[in-house]
Amino acid sequence: MRLEHIAIWTKDLERLKTFYVKYFGMKANEKYINLKKGFSSYFLSIDGESTRFEIMQTDQLELSTEVKERIGLTHFAFDVGSQEKVDQMTAAFRKEGIVIVGEPRLTGDGYYESVLLDPDGNRIELMA
Repeated sequence: MRLEHIAIWTKDLERLKTFYVKYFGMKANEKYINLKKGFSSYFLSIDGESTRFEIMQTDQLELSTEVKERIGLTHFAFDVGSQEKVDQMTAAFRKEGIVIVGEPRLTGDGYYESVLLDPDGNRIELMA
C-alpha cells in the first residue's frame, strides 16, 4: 500500500498551481475540466516521488481562507534535506511576503522545522 495523493480545494486554481510550481519545483499535469460539474483540477508532482498533490476548484462550494485550528488535515510537510535549507527557504519565503506562522526550531520529536502558509492559508512544514 502507498499514499497516492492528497487533495485540497482552492478558490484560485491557477494561483495555487503557480505557488507550488514556483516555490517547490512541482510539475503540473494538463488541467482537467468538467464543465457539467463546474470542477477543474491539477495533479502536481515532484520528480522521483510517487505521491502526488491534487488541487481542485469548484463553483459549487463556499470556500474559507480563515486560518484556524480545526478537525481534519492540519498541515503537510516537505523534507528539504537539512536545517540550513529550512533556514534558507524560510528566509526566502519571508522575503517574498509569504506568511511564516512557525519560526525554524527543533521540535520535541526531533525534527527541525518551520511553518508557512500557502496562498489559501494551508499550513506547510519545511522540515529536516
